[in-house]
Amino acid sequence: MATNPHHDYPDLDPRVEALVTEIIGRVADKWTMIVLEALTEHGELRFSKLRAECGGISQKMLTQTVRAMERDGLLVRTVHPVIPPRVEYRLTELGGSLAEAFCGVWVWAARNLERIESSREAFDARAID
Repeated sequence: MATNPHHDYPDLDPRVEALVTEIIGRVADKWTMIVLEALTEHGELRFSKLRAECGGISQKMLTQTVRAMERDGLLVRTVHPVIPPRVEYRLTELGGSLAEAFCGVWVWAARNLERIESSREAFDARAID
């Protein structure tokens, strides 16, 4: 049964509520999760390598994703003063803590994969009838 998250925190700052909603929206975005995973696994990556690790992301979408993550303090963009310019991305401590928090979702999915697939198959079979 779902519980009301406000029950234990009656004086919850409305800014916290807004931030939670915004961050959930950000990490619910598939590309943010994939960037988090890639940078967690590899540490620091150049833009082209990050794009390759994110298989299928367009340059424009990756740019938008890393800018939003940088704005939120989840990653750092480092420009090295060389020719051609070299830009690298890495998670901040804040980004690492977010990746760690959402690791539980991956664990939950792995534990429940067969149950979810079974439920979907049963539902789809009923829908056909």
